[in-house]
Amino acid sequence: MVQIGYTLMSEQTPARELVDYAATAERIGFDYAVISDHYFPWLEEMGHSPYCWSVLGAAAQVTERIPLMTYVTCPIMRYHPAVVAQKAATMGVLSQGRFTLGLGSGENLNEHVIGEGWPPVDTRHRMFAEAIEIIKELFGGGYVTYQGEFFDVDSAKLYDLPEEPVPIGIAASGGQSAEIAAAYGDVLVVNEPMPDVVQQFNAAGGQGKPVYGQLSLAYDTDPEAARQRAHQLWRWAAAGGWKVMAELPGPVNFAAAASAVRPEDVAETVPCGNDVDAVVQGVRKFADAGYTHVALVQIGHDQQQPFFDWAEKELLPALRAL
Repeated sequence: MVQIGYTLMSEQTPARELVDYAATAERIGFDYAVISDHYFPWLEEMGHSPYCWSVLGAAAQVTERIPLMTYVTCPIMRYHPAVVAQKAATMGVLSQGRFTLGLGSGENLNEHVIGEGWPPVDTRHRMFAEAIEIIKELFGGGYVTYQGEFFDVDSAKLYDLPEEPVPIGIAASGGQSAEIAAAYGDVLVVNEPMPDVVQQFNAAGGQGKPVYGQLSLAYDTDPEAARQRAHQLWRWAAAGGWKVMAELPGPVNFAAAASAVRPEDVAETVPCGNDVDAVVQGVRKFADAGYTHVALVQIGHDQQQPFFDWAEKELLPALRAL
């Protein structure tokens, strides 16, 4: 059975509400919760971007069962990998083993804030592999000294570690990143249903490991209102694919890139309204592509509670039947 998760979408939600949503997601029966780790929202209209690690610490205290995961953290610029390791280990302790560290090679949108430019993709992949090596070594509990092409670590040690090492999920969008995920990760993260990437991951040694995806939807009893809201807040996702999205530096650039995107373009991939079958079919595409976990994103902060009510009564029971 596919595990159904809930996405704590920090780009559209104030911090305190995110904590409340984590508790609600657990109460109504979601299998796990993931949270985005951004400095900026994708679009100005989204309006928020709190520090996800503070939110996670609070979420760990208001929940008891539900696993938590970053979706995803970039450990190559804004955060040094040694600091990421400490944050993740602390979350492993606070959550009593319910935390997975989801990692990715990042977007210019969030990493440019430190003022060091944005490296080309091949460089970012090499940086990413080094960062993962450092994090995994620190999870081992001993002193770590590391001198790499991009990162140095001088006698670092984590003093607060969970009983079991924090699992690492690695985001991939193609062959090179799928190989990194298979070599270093416990989990593969691919947002869209991409069976080719899953197959590359399996062929590179990832066979049998969990595969996480994400499905966006816009719940509303008025399908047209849902479609308009999805366009207002989610048109960035139809603005040219990951190779474009990873390079744009700010919300204004995403708005410009999405200027020609129409509501019907967004609705092609985002179920809009209250049609349970449309969401079930969206999740089925992931299941058929070999995914084991799918996290749902409710587009629109103002419809979160109605979405939770609908999910508890109608959507989650239907998804359990997959």
